[in-house]
Amino acid sequence: MIALAAVGCGSDAGEEKAAGGGAAAEERPGPATEVTITFWPEGKGGPSREATLTCEPTAGTHPDPERACALLAADPGALQPVPPDAVCTMIFGGPEEAEIVGVVNGQDAHATFSRTNGCEIDRWDRLAGVIRLGD
Repeated sequence: MIALAAVGCGSDAGEEKAAGGGAAAEERPGPATEVTITFWPEGKGGPSREATLTCEPTAGTHPDPERACALLAADPGALQPVPPDAVCTMIFGGPEEAEIVGVVNGQDAHATFSRTNGCEIDRWDRLAGVIRLGD
């Protein structure tokens, strides 16, 4: 079971939360990026690995937090779900799945990743240094 469209935050949702949250949303204490990453090498039916990551300051249990923070900062669009009308190649890249939950650049984030088609593989590859937690 792949949660392809289960990403709970798009740029619109995050902007609405920030805009509707008033001063409290703008003055959120702590790092601008603070997430938990869960990686299932064999899919969600198998064992998982989990890591935490904060950026500015860079910390957490992620195996390479500096690289992960740089990737998230360089490509925040990779957290967005594949648009429902996207035309994707129907190739299967493997059973791996991952999830990022928390706050990225001050915006609530809940993104799921899989390798079920060409579009999802592209998203995966863009953030592989964030979501692959070891071999």
